[in-house]
Amino acid sequence: MTDDPRSHGLWARSAPPAPPTPPLDGRIAVDVAIVGGGFTGLSAALHLAEGGTRVAVLEGVGIGFGGSGRNVGLVNAGMWVMPDDLPRALGDLYGARLLDLLGAAPSVVFDLVARHGIACEPERQGTLHCAVGRTGLAELQERARQWQARGAPVRLLDAEETARQVGTRAYAGALLDARAGTIQPLAYARGLAAAAIEAGARIHTASPVVAVADQGTSWRLGTPHGSVEAAHVIVATNAYTSAVWPEIRAELVHLPYFNMATAPLSDALRRSILPERQGAWDTREVLSSFRFDQAGRLVFGSVGALRGTGLAIHRGWGRRALAKLFPQLAGFAFETEWYGQIGMTANHLPRLHRLGRNVVSVSGYNGRGIAPGTVFGRCLAQLVQGTIREDDLPLPVTEPVAAPRRRLKEAFYEAGAQLVHLTDARL
Repeated sequence: MTDDPRSHGLWARSAPPAPPTPPLDGRIAVDVAIVGGGFTGLSAALHLAEGGTRVAVLEGVGIGFGGSGRNVGLVNAGMWVMPDDLPRALGDLYGARLLDLLGAAPSVVFDLVARHGIACEPERQGTLHCAVGRTGLAELQERARQWQARGAPVRLLDAEETARQVGTRAYAGALLDARAGTIQPLAYARGLAAAAIEAGARIHTASPVVAVADQGTSWRLGTPHGSVEAAHVIVATNAYTSAVWPEIRAELVHLPYFNMATAPLSDALRRSILPERQGAWDTREVLSSFRFDQAGRLVFGSVGALRGTGLAIHRGWGRRALAKLFPQLAGFAFETEWYGQIGMTANHLPRLHRLGRNVVSVSGYNGRGIAPGTVFGRCLAQLVQGTIREDDLPLPVTEPVAAPRRRLKEAFYEAGAQLVHLTDARL
């Protein structure tokens, strides 16, 4: 996919090969063209193809090249926003719909994995949101109260049980969400692609869309060596939007996030950390996350970009932070490292847009791409197929609004993460 070992790191090394997806060469006509080969685009392609719709996916680089192939691999329910805040932000109707959709979203992911036999290391043991200090614990107490009021299977753990579940006494408690789990994200994306192809979808990688034209009754999407004519277009490029429909990129503030993975740990070490194999992250603003892969590698991550001065700073912080959390790992080196960009919106909620006649997009997952991307891809497929109406969607259709001071915020996030990690003595 790329020669840069810091683009996809461990996931590129351990994922099964991607299915054959040759570049587009020549002209084709389909019912629906999808721009972007990540979770949203591939889920939409799979559901469209299973419904008998002729569909083609155009991906600029490779399957899962963007955030879909770079993230931690936590399959979480909901968003960062507190459950009660969704109706306040979206209104009662859309707030309730979005909560229902995202609460059930991990089940959709794991059901697809099982139904299509996707080899992506699925672990559905839940996730642990770990409280740092009294403030973090108060946040999780309120989050637990709000989810439990909606019947969600979440449970607040005290400090002792958290220490047993995580393997460290660094946290004041944790919220265990039984709906959630972990996967190998790049492997999941490649599995979705293979399932979509088997259902009849066409997928073309190394085929960036460089031009679009509304021809009145259809759209023409041009690539370097071909073109697609389609009645409908789904734009699923999210944080990695580039040449076409730049208003999506203008709406998103990039937040960099990196991961580093150890070599496989011994059985004894693996039993001492996350013994039930939940994925975990904490309540800090510059958060940390950690989880195991199937081979027993501990994947440890935080906010920041592994480039320039950030490379040495984040590497050094990772070794120190890992040893503080888990002293038994002091001196352990990281075997692989990688990073990507998260698309953040002003209200930390995704956005649904009509970018033109018969052109729809969804973007802004704010670090929650796996489950939301999967279910929103299905929603857009249903909308295009006519099985649901626009009024039935879980988000209102809005106009893109450029993020104010976007470049300044992006620079602040990258530099700020370096400063925090350079001086971090909090663990």
